[in-house]
Amino acid sequence: MMMKILMVLTSHDKLGDTDHKTGFWIEEFAAPYYRFLDENADITLASPAGGQPPIDPNSELEQSQTEATVRFNSDEQAQAVLANTRKLSDVSEQDYDAVFYSGGHGPLWDLVSDSDSIALIEAFWQAGKPVSAVCHAPAVLLNAKTADGEYIISGKAVTGFTNSEETAVGLAEVVPFLLEDELKSRGGQFESAQDWNSLAIQDGMLITGQNPASSEAVAEALLSLLAK
Repeated sequence: MMMKILMVLTSHDKLGDTDHKTGFWIEEFAAPYYRFLDENADITLASPAGGQPPIDPNSELEQSQTEATVRFNSDEQAQAVLANTRKLSDVSEQDYDAVFYSGGHGPLWDLVSDSDSIALIEAFWQAGKPVSAVCHAPAVLLNAKTADGEYIISGKAVTGFTNSEETAVGLAEVVPFLLEDELKSRGGQFESAQDWNSLAIQDGMLITGQNPASSEAVAEALLSLLAK
């Protein structure tokens, strides 16, 4: 039976009060997308506003390129799919086996408090379906709760973009909050590897990844869960 995976991306393109653009990090979309596609998964893309989600321009720089981004840059079909994401308000957990959130700084501003996203995550969780997010995207978990009213990440092993990684990219004073601190404040048992090293953590149906280098590992863990 074909796996049905929902991938969610940010619609936010402004980096705080600066004149710089942000959005989603292309590696964190491309690597999981192709990993799922190569397993013949049925993939749906969604974002709060629908249509073309904003790509963080820094993720398109030469030093940010990976095998997956190079593949995407020459893949007109994938580009067309990305340009036509569905609105989050139009998708339902019932139609998918799992959800994956791509990172980039954008989710810190929109998805963290988006009511459709929160409701979607809670629905996946209550249905016992995998919820996964990488880099800054674990922010989408901060306000999601269980049926008992507890934060989903409370007592769960989690990871995400660390305070030291945020400092290293010079945005610790720009972002609305430091993800590591907020995950801990919700009761998450935060773990991390050395900065920029790959780390994906699975705790039950929850999978989180630390940084862009972790995106494929999160996808692999998700596929392993779905294969069981």
